[in-house]
Amino acid sequence: MSLQEDEMSEVGQDGQTKLESFLFTCELSSKVPFYTFQEDEEENHEHFLELKTVCLGEGAKEESNVVEVTAMNHQGKTISVPVANLHICCLPMVSLGEFELKAPVTLRLKAGTGPVTVSGLHLIASRVEESDLSDEDDDEEEEEEEEEEDEEEEITPIKPAKKKQKE
Repeated sequence: MSLQEDEMSEVGQDGQTKLESFLFTCELSSKVPFYTFQEDEEENHEHFLELKTVCLGEGAKEESNVVEVTAMNHQGKTISVPVANLHICCLPMVSLGEFELKAPVTLRLKAGTGPVTVSGLHLIASRVEESDLSDEDDDEEEEEEEEEEDEEEEITPIKPAKKKQKE
């Protein structure tokens, strides 16, 4: 599932957060009608699923294919919501934008036989301890100093030409 990785840092309320993103995809069909995206048992990581597209696959029949997402709402209750109703003749693909859900998330083919491909990003947010941050900052400062020294060494001052004096 992880084919691509991007890293960036965000400043949170209680320090710095490191955010990693990985390409996510799964295929739903009559043989495999659901997929559950779960977080690992890592204590300082939060896992999110950012859904981007829902698309009919090759061999889809002329029927409605309904994809439903089950996740927790802001009150901690599990709810199910249909996010796409695809048909090969009129709507073979839906773009969901940046539809972000916190794990666990279940994707289900509620109607139709598929295949339906769901794609997006698997986001992992982890808190970075201050000691790790200071080490990274030190490394960055050292690299910047070395680059400045290299630039200084490469630039040679231009000396004015000496004029010949006439006698």
